[in-house]
Amino acid sequence: MDVRDWRRNREMWAGILEKKTGSSVDAWVQLIRRAQVADERSLRAWLAAVGVTGYAQQLLVMEIFGYPDWVKADAGSLIAAQYADRPALRPVYDAVVAMTERLDDVTLQARKTYVSLVGPRRTFARLQPTTRTRVDLGLRFALPPASHRLLPSAIHETMQVRVALGSVDEVDAEVESLLRAAHEESRS
Repeated sequence: MDVRDWRRNREMWAGILEKKTGSSVDAWVQLIRRAQVADERSLRAWLAAVGVTGYAQQLLVMEIFGYPDWVKADAGSLIAAQYADRPALRPVYDAVVAMTERLDDVTLQARKTYVSLVGPRRTFARLQPTTRTRVDLGLRFALPPASHRLLPSAIHETMQVRVALGSVDEVDAEVESLLRAAHEESRS
């Protein structure tokens, strides 16, 4: 299974910057250095004034002021760090990922505190070790199916429901059915 980290995003953001402005990251870094912008807030204001916003702006801020460690880390290190202080939950994560491997065209995107499950069109689920005893599986549905396992979620505004998982035994056929349904809905 394809597992991504922030390095792939950097490439995407650099492409967005170049497409939007016609200039590469290196060219922008030279412009910024000549402008002698003193701090991050000033840089963001300067970039916004010249029309660079969003991911492209974030990329340039990191280029100038440094990348956080979690951005430079590889996917395996990010995932290991998420479960370092809760090793009993790592098998729960692994069990959900094993289910995901049975779905078509899914990529995992590792972040500092969660892993997104991304289908061909969009993110359809997110795995997040929320407490020391629970991994939440956030699911994206336009209209969630009926299930006593689905709980309200604050994981992300697009994932209004979640399944709380405290052990591998809870990663069962119903969880697989919900995961598959979210994946199928994300394809349309």
